[in-house]
Amino acid sequence: MSEHLDFSLSLHRQLAPQPDQQFCWSPYSVASALGLAAAATGGRTRDELVAALRDEPSALLDVLGGAAELSASGSAEPPVLAVANTLWAHEELHVEESYLRALRDWPGSELRNAPFRTDPEKARQLINSDVAETTRELIPELLPAGAVREDTVAALVNALYLKVSWREAFDQKATTARPFHTPAGSRDVPTMHVTRRLGHAAVDGWTVVTLPAAGGVDAVVLLPDHGLDQAEPDLDAARLGRLLGAVEQQRVELFLPKFTATGDAELTSPLGALGVRELFTPAADFSPLTDRPLRVDAVLHQSVLEVDEKGLEGAAATAAMMRLTAIVREPDPIRVQVDRPFLFLVRHQATGALYFLARITDPS
Repeated sequence: MSEHLDFSLSLHRQLAPQPDQQFCWSPYSVASALGLAAAATGGRTRDELVAALRDEPSALLDVLGGAAELSASGSAEPPVLAVANTLWAHEELHVEESYLRALRDWPGSELRNAPFRTDPEKARQLINSDVAETTRELIPELLPAGAVREDTVAALVNALYLKVSWREAFDQKATTARPFHTPAGSRDVPTMHVTRRLGHAAVDGWTVVTLPAAGGVDAVVLLPDHGLDQAEPDLDAARLGRLLGAVEQQRVELFLPKFTATGDAELTSPLGALGVRELFTPAADFSPLTDRPLRVDAVLHQSVLEVDEKGLEGAAATAAMMRLTAIVREPDPIRVQVDRPFLFLVRHQATGALYFLARITDPS
C-alpha cells in the first residue's frame, strides 16, 4: 500500500496545476491503465513503468483487484462500483495469447475491436460510448476529436465509477452557508455540519478526519495547519502513512463544504518526470502484446468527484493511445499503360499449357 501512496503523491505533484487551482484525478484509474501497459511491455520500457508505479504489475493488481470489490453490508443503500479495463485493438492487429491471459486477471477486463485504421472517428465514438456507459455518463467524452489517428491501432482504457453513501448521512437541514477562505478571498459556500464519533488525528502539521462510507470505503479530509500551498509539497508517502496511522475514533464537530471537483489532463509530461520516457518513443518494446512496432502517443485522463450530505459519487477514465511507430505504406503502383499492340496468353497455371495465345493489334 505504501508503494501505491508513493506513486499517487509523486504523480500528483507533477500532474496537479498551481496550488490555487482546484483539481481532481484518480490514482486508481491511472495506475490501472499503466499497469496494463506494464504487462504489455518488455525491457527498459517495462522497467520505467514499474519504477514509476513503484511496484510490479502483479503486486499492483493485488491492490487494485482487492479494491474492485465492495461489501454490500453496513448501509441502507448498497454501494455501486464499476471497473472496466479494456484493450481496444484494430481487428488486424495480432495480440499475443500470453497477454490476453494476463489481461483476464484484471477486474472488468475485455478485448474489443475498433476500426482504428479504417474509421478513426467511429473508433473514437465506440471508446467514448463505452466509457460513458461505465461512468454513468459522468465522463461522456474521454477522447477528444483527433485523439484517434489513421496510425492508431490500439488503446488501453480504464474506466471507473463509484457511488457510496455515508454510513450516517449528514442532516441536510444542518447545511448552511459558511465562509470558506479561497486563494482569491473569502466567500460563503454550502457547508455540512455534524457532531459524532469520527476518525481524527492532529499531528505533524495536519488535521485528519475520516468519514466511513458504505462498502468499506473511507473518505479522508487532510487539513493543513497552515497554507496548503506550503504543506502539500512536503506530503510524501511516509508522512501520509503516519497521518493515517495516527487516526483514532473521537467525538468530532465537523464542518465540511459540499463540493464538486473535476480534472482533465494529458499525462505524457507528468509521467516523463517520473522516468517514463521510452514508452512514448519508437524504441518502446510492446513485444509481450504484439509483434507490431508500437508506441504510446498519449495518455488521457478525466475525473469528477461530487460530495454531499448523502455520500460521494465519482468517475474517472484513463486511455493510453497506441500508434504504429512507422506506417507500412504500400509502394506507389507501377504504371503500365497498354496502348500499343501486345500478346495475350490464357494458360493452365500448374502445367503451363497455353489455352490461348493472341496478338492484339487493334482491340475493338
